[in-house]
Amino acid sequence: MNTFKVSVQETSNIAIVKFEVNQFITKHQSFEFNNIDEAKNAPLAQQLFYLPFVKKVYISGNFIAVERYDIVQWNDVQNEVREQIESYLNDGGVVVEEAATAKKVAVTVYAESTPNPSVMKFVANKKMVAALFEFTSIDEAKLSPLATELFHFPFVKSVFLDENYVSITKYDITEWQDITVQLREFIKDYIEKGKDIVLPEAVEKLKKSTQQVDSHFESLDDVSKEIVNILEEYVKPAVASDGGNIQFISYDSASKNVSVMLQGACSGCPSSTYTLKSGIENMLKEMLPGKIETVEAING
Repeated sequence: MNTFKVSVQETSNIAIVKFEVNQFITKHQSFEFNNIDEAKNAPLAQQLFYLPFVKKVYISGNFIAVERYDIVQWNDVQNEVREQIESYLNDGGVVVEEAATAKKVAVTVYAESTPNPSVMKFVANKKMVAALFEFTSIDEAKLSPLATELFHFPFVKSVFLDENYVSITKYDITEWQDITVQLREFIKDYIEKGKDIVLPEAVEKLKKSTQQVDSHFESLDDVSKEIVNILEEYVKPAVASDGGNIQFISYDSASKNVSVMLQGACSGCPSSTYTLKSGIENMLKEMLPGKIETVEAING
């Protein structure tokens, strides 16, 4: 039995808080309820409407967003709500019944080229995963049914999943123009059927949960923490838009060397060495003067 863990995430709207779950609780469907009557086929939402301050409940993917009335402030009640949701899920409570009507949002997937000619990014209008995953073989992909099926295509070399997209690295035996439409349609159909992208236990087993990531961060030395924060704020958004990721591995205070791992489209990309040296290395040297000499990359 996989333990559900729930964390509180603020949103840009002060009346709405997101309660993020460490695994998906709907099959890529979204539900919105404005009152307890509308929620008759959604036992979890009904439970929440018994709280007098709950105005609206939205359930999608791996989170529950709750809008409150002004009679309370979230700071006073959010931990109580988080605990209630977590207990409900861990007691085997039903989130939504089959009869519940999902908000009709057609699945769309489009292909986007990346700076790496071997990698194509397939972007969906649905959140696919709650954490970042990379699989370089069918053996590694046991925790991802989608990646496992993609590896059945003989031209698929590796699969990288993040938020709402999958980056696929191909072998040179095939050209993108011959396989892009086939892959796009396959991924679209897969999501539409509501099949698992990754198994519920994948986040915990691969140490990707918010708690595990936070715990690892707290174990780092001060310079390493600064490096991680710089990468998160300035580098990751740019490489994510190209279908890849950069992950901090280690910092050696004696040699002042930083090791990072390049994943997805960044792995083996012809321009990644230039980006690493002229971009990331220079940025870290400038922002952490005297603490960084070199940045070296390991391809994922």
